[in-house]
Amino acid sequence: FFNNTRSMSERYNEDDQRMIRLQEGDPEAFDEIVAIWQAPLYGFFFRNTRDAQKSEDLVQDALLRLYRKSWDYIPTGRFKGWFFRVARNLLIDSVRRASHDALIRRVTVTTSSSGEPTDLLSLLPDDVVSAEAKVSQDEVVQVVYDLLADLPEEQRQTFMLHHFDSLTLSEVADAMQTTLPTAKSRLRLAKEKLRYHLTCRGLVDETVSELN
Repeated sequence: FFNNTRSMSERYNEDDQRMIRLQEGDPEAFDEIVAIWQAPLYGFFFRNTRDAQKSEDLVQDALLRLYRKSWDYIPTGRFKGWFFRVARNLLIDSVRRASHDALIRRVTVTTSSSGEPTDLLSLLPDDVVSAEAKVSQDEVVQVVYDLLADLPEEQRQTFMLHHFDSLTLSEVADAMQTTLPTAKSRLRLAKEKLRYHLTCRGLVDETVSELN
């Protein structure tokens, strides 16, 4: 029996362990979840709303929803995708209540818990933007943000979750409640559309190979 039994630390990753402790009534588990995930959550909400106060409120709502839905979570090592699904659904609810959909328009975004701003070009594949275009990065970044705002919601969120929030495509599929092939297809389409429109504006070398 003991030879076939693994410890909890061997069976589950750290996020799963915290959720199991939360389900068992350990109050420190929720404090740890808050400390680890409130900054990534804020970045996710702020990139979508561009509103600091609303983002803070949504972070609180997301953490409260996690606490209330903790028993719905099954520890299978897929916490990140599950949690961002909770956050995305909360964002959708918030947007539906708003009079208009707030989209990204700023040149820089916060992509780390330290709050250091990172320009969008550093998050795109190296071959998307030509060397000539990088001379005028601010212009290119603003154009890309405008193009992202015009993408279909599923493609835009897939691109942002993958490149901004560092979710794997499998985690993106979980967050978007879709299949892995669909997530891959949406990401490919988003990149192709960005490349096409940047090329039309002379901001991408037409000889660059196709994106994967």
